[in-house]
Amino acid sequence: MRQLKFYGMVRAFRTNMENDTLARMTSDELVSMLVESEWDDRNNRRIERQIRNARFRYKANVEQLHFDIERNLDKNQFMRLAECSFVQRKENLLITGSTGIGKSYIASAIGNQACTLGYKVLYANTSKLFSKLKMAKADGSYLREIAKIERQDLLIMDDFGLQGLDGSNRSILLEIIEDRHGIRSTIIT
Repeated sequence: MRQLKFYGMVRAFRTNMENDTLARMTSDELVSMLVESEWDDRNNRRIERQIRNARFRYKANVEQLHFDIERNLDKNQFMRLAECSFVQRKENLLITGSTGIGKSYIASAIGNQACTLGYKVLYANTSKLFSKLKMAKADGSYLREIAKIERQDLLIMDDFGLQGLDGSNRSILLEIIEDRHGIRSTIIT
């Protein structure tokens, strides 16, 4: 099992050998337990990989979010957003509000939930993203970077509008929005 890279099966088999529960299982139950363990292990590793690749600023999740009255955040609306059906419908989301109320945290929580549901997510600070893409134009990797952004089911552009957009940044933004419109979802905070 280890040579076949069935790490979930190996772990479950060892655990059950130590607990001596294998003797009480039928062969059907044993195979079922091993396959379920492998599926769970692979699914958990996929989610961890997607969260790592998204590069979130905050380790936020839906369960940690506070719905205080001061935040003026509707729990029902947020929970509907956390289902990520807007990603499936290829819709966009704009999160606005005063400084310090947690817009980036909310976007990270939604993005984390999207990763858990199997969507590919990229979280990026807008000014850093534009700088990276300007550098990519200079070194010839621009098309590869744009293609990477385009492949993401959900792009989170955080801190949009903190700095003014020059002509190059406007062009990059237009290209990103144009490539994603009606095809993939974007969250802008």
